[in-house]
Amino acid sequence: MRRVPKLAAAISAAAALALTATACGESSTEANKDEEKGVGLAFDVGGRDDHSFNEAAARGADKAKKKLDVNVEMLTAGNNETEADREQRLTSLAQEGYNPVIGVGFSYGKSIEKVAKEFPDTTFGLVDERVKAKNVDSMIFSEHEGSYLAGVAAAKKTKSDKVGFIGGVNNALIQKFEAGFAQGVKDTDPKIKLTRQYLYPNNDKGFNDPAAAKEKAKGMLDRGVDVIYTAAGQSGAGSIEAINAKKGAWAIGVDSDQYKQPGLKEYKESILTSVVKNVDVAVFELIKSVEDGDPITGINEYTLKEDGVRLTTSGGFIDDIMPDIEKAKKKIASGEVKVSPTPKK
Repeated sequence: MRRVPKLAAAISAAAALALTATACGESSTEANKDEEKGVGLAFDVGGRDDHSFNEAAARGADKAKKKLDVNVEMLTAGNNETEADREQRLTSLAQEGYNPVIGVGFSYGKSIEKVAKEFPDTTFGLVDERVKAKNVDSMIFSEHEGSYLAGVAAAKKTKSDKVGFIGGVNNALIQKFEAGFAQGVKDTDPKIKLTRQYLYPNNDKGFNDPAAAKEKAKGMLDRGVDVIYTAAGQSGAGSIEAINAKKGAWAIGVDSDQYKQPGLKEYKESILTSVVKNVDVAVFELIKSVEDGDPITGINEYTLKEDGVRLTTSGGFIDDIMPDIEKAKKKIASGEVKVSPTPKK
């Protein structure tokens, strides 16, 4: 079982890579297990253009296509899918000879656990969920640590002393974003009021419903909240749109640097910063390891200390508070501050 190496060097290289776009190809109807066709990427709801974690995974695959000359097949999940739907998507990619096959999002956890057993010679990647198998690379990120820094930024930038958090789905993963953000806010200024809301209690549509996020954000803004952190995939675009319409309000993006996302260009002056998970780096490194004949497998955690998560500075909106951000980052990396992955009400 091969563990992933430190990410610092890989992340520096990834930061220099320009954002590219590739069209999603159609799935082949003929299975050929003997011929490895390249990389199979199975997106969660929202697809590659979600401006968030799917897009981050796609950038890693795009880099592999460019640097390693591998083919990439991209398939996307729909709303309200069943386990059978996800299993079929992964099985199809593995049968057709794609290696590695990567499931983007915790929803693929059970499906990859099952399908990986059926294709022991194929390496599988799984973003945001743990699966213990000899041929699976589980990519786990310290979202709570990156979100802590976002909490510091929000506390420093709010003028109303009211900030908000919007989560797509109320589950353990998104609660990590909430927990870190809340702790960062409280540690910076305990007088600040935090409003927390979720779009759905347990439905992946929460990551693909911009209209719902827009309404939640409007409600918060109407109550005086002036900084809102949204962890909801594609839904976050709706929240950012609402925030952009409110003078003096700030949005905090997630997973990708949303200030730089072409689809959010008209709102970028309202995007204070983004909590980035370096999914693109993890995806590229897995693909490269398979190409090199030494696949990365196991439970691999990407923490703040090794730049697995970070806070962006695009737009220069947090330049004035970077000493506070850096101070908090050093405390987390040294262990002086331990960020809880579960919310404290």
